Amino acid sequence: MISRQRIRSLATSSIRCVPRILGVTTICVFEIWFAVQTVTAQAISAQASEHWNAARQAETNKQFDLAVSEYRKVTEIDPTFAAGFVGFGQASMERRDFASALPALKHALELDSSLIPAHRLLGYALLAQGYASEAIPHLERAHEQGTLGIAQLENSQFTEAIANLQGALQQHPNDPDLLYYLGRASGLLSKQSIDTLLAAYPDSPRANQSMAENYFVLRQMPEAEKSYEQALQSRPDLPNLHLELGQVYAMTSRWPQAEEQFRAESKLRPGNAESAYRLGDALLHEGKAKESRIELERANKLQPQMPETLYALGKAASLDGDAATAEKAWLELLSVEKEGELAAQTHFALAGLYRKQGKTSEAEREMKEFQKLHSAG
Repeated sequence: MISRQRIRSLATSSIRCVPRILGVTTICVFEIWFAVQTVTAQAISAQASEHWNAARQAETNKQFDLAVSEYRKVTEIDPTFAAGFVGFGQASMERRDFASALPALKHALELDSSLIPAHRLLGYALLAQGYASEAIPHLERAHEQGTLGIAQLENSQFTEAIANLQGALQQHPNDPDLLYYLGRASGLLSKQSIDTLLAAYPDSPRANQSMAENYFVLRQMPEAEKSYEQALQSRPDLPNLHLELGQVYAMTSRWPQAEEQFRAESKLRPGNAESAYRLGDALLHEGKAKESRIELERANKLQPQMPETLYALGKAASLDGDAATAEKAWLELLSVEKEGELAAQTHFALAGLYRKQGKTSEAEREMKEFQKLHSAG
């Protein structure tokens, strides 16, 4: 016959967890496979066993109110049977009654502190009720990385949260909830770092750069320009400052000033593909097709198959009278990016190129592709 200790072992090893992450009210649904035939008179009484079986059947039928009632009777008949309290907590969580689950799960751990299912469920129930700091040790014990990361995020432990959420994502790639929480944790850690920077070194070049970046996001270009210029006065060789100030000028169509900043960044970092692309794009807007091609070809060599670079390169080549290079760049772009606005623009550009060459069927084909993508967008 099966002993009570054996039943506890089965309860620990036979848990199947299917997490459903729902905001901060994270829960985990467990199917507790206490095999009915193992719950014998030697482990718990026949009367308790009868209610136990009824509770398990009710859970199978998703009759969670009935399951709670039956598990309660199990705990009343045999108040030392820890699995009964785990079952009660589980069924309560199934009907979103976390408040009732908490005391039952805590009592289960008082009876047997080694029950991992009880730690796991208690961690979820505590987190669902907003007790993130209390949930953490239980989730650590249960090795629940994803939910532990969420609890740490709620507890402002951003570095630890990021590590655990990244670990959980390795097990569940592209999970939308995990991606959301990882993004949120990363953003809050970034904000915390920036706040510390601004408080400790408010007049430093990095502080001015950070303020400028915020102004840029808010589209407050005069303020962004001023902050970038203040940063450059102190450290003109700081990476990305010229590049970012150039983007401020580009956003306001001040292309000569943008060219000057992008050229300065390219001089500082000749191996940076973005600065080469930005410089080529600025030159293109100024109508300097030949100079633009040089920079865009350099950008494409530094970082091949970037759609924005290929589109601009094709445009520069077309303006420079080199239809073959333009066609090659645009076709390469479409091999990388088949949908979206940039792909639509590229089909339109190819249609114009083919029309000039008298290739009517090719031009019509590209226009159809443009209209299909344009209407889809």
